[in-house]
Amino acid sequence: MTDLLYSEEEEALRAAVRDLLTDHCAPADVLARTESDTPHDLALWKLLADGMGLAGLLVPEAQGGQGASAREAAVVLEELGRAVAPVPYLTSAVVATEALLACGDEELLARLASGRTIGALAVALHTAPGAAVKAVRLENGALHGELTGIADAAVADVLLVPADDGGLYAVPADAVTVTPQTSLDLTRPLATVRLDGAPGRRVGDAEPAVRRALGAAAGLLASEQLGVAEWALTETVRYLKERKQFNRQVGGFQALKHRLAQLWLETVNLRAAARAAADALASGEGTGIPVAVAQAYAAPVAVHATEEAVQLHGGIGMTWEHPAHLYLKRAKADSIAYGTAGAHRSALAELVDLQAP
Repeated sequence: MTDLLYSEEEEALRAAVRDLLTDHCAPADVLARTESDTPHDLALWKLLADGMGLAGLLVPEAQGGQGASAREAAVVLEELGRAVAPVPYLTSAVVATEALLACGDEELLARLASGRTIGALAVALHTAPGAAVKAVRLENGALHGELTGIADAAVADVLLVPADDGGLYAVPADAVTVTPQTSLDLTRPLATVRLDGAPGRRVGDAEPAVRRALGAAAGLLASEQLGVAEWALTETVRYLKERKQFNRQVGGFQALKHRLAQLWLETVNLRAAARAAADALASGEGTGIPVAVAQAYAAPVAVHATEEAVQLHGGIGMTWEHPAHLYLKRAKADSIAYGTAGAHRSALAELVDLQAP
């Protein structure tokens, strides 16, 4: 049986990432960035990608990466979720990287692995693995069209764009028009990408590359959602131990104990589901069912945990100054990213040959 417990190396990686985020990604700093014109923290990205080499975790050493697996990437995403870090790790180091691994483009892959180039797959964030993907028009060697809901496009250096000839094209970001969209999640902004005769270099076939990228994204997103839920649970328990009412700790009231116990149980189950998905992606065998299970379970848990955090923090939880709303918005946005829980339940039913009622 596969061991889903964290290894010593994974725990050491977690400690290093958490220490870095504690020093450079305080909630007040994240909130301040969401109120500015530059929500992405590129200084933090440089520390994570260049300083720690995390941008190349999924890239083989022979191609300039760290040669690690999805298990290690999952640990990083857990910690980034706990900090709602405004960095393009999921979109560049996972999604764009997995697409390029499917294409075998070593030159661009090495650039992404270094962290000095940020990539983004130009597929709407809500697209589930296996769903239809909007493609732009290829005409006389140039790309034309408009794509919406592209996560982290504003900070990308290169966009991987599916075209109607079946190819996936690497397009420099300065050759397209990127227009910010109103995003619920202020730490992972969306944008519209417009291509008016943009040049592109074909890096491979779009269909297998996008399928692989979205499958990995859905599986590893569960680890980010786990980090969000763990933060919500930990901070809520801490607050309820400190807050007093009628000269008693609020956390001592029986009704609240029951709600916290339910959150703990859901979070523990989410950890198991997320770890199973990450382990399956690391082995490359039988990924469909573990990924579908993880995403069918992760979104409701993360949303429930963050909603409870806002409510159980009382009045302060409703304020803009408290970071709880950042986690709630991340959980809500993640609940439709790379397929809704309902879409993954439907996919799971087909995988196990379970007929709908």
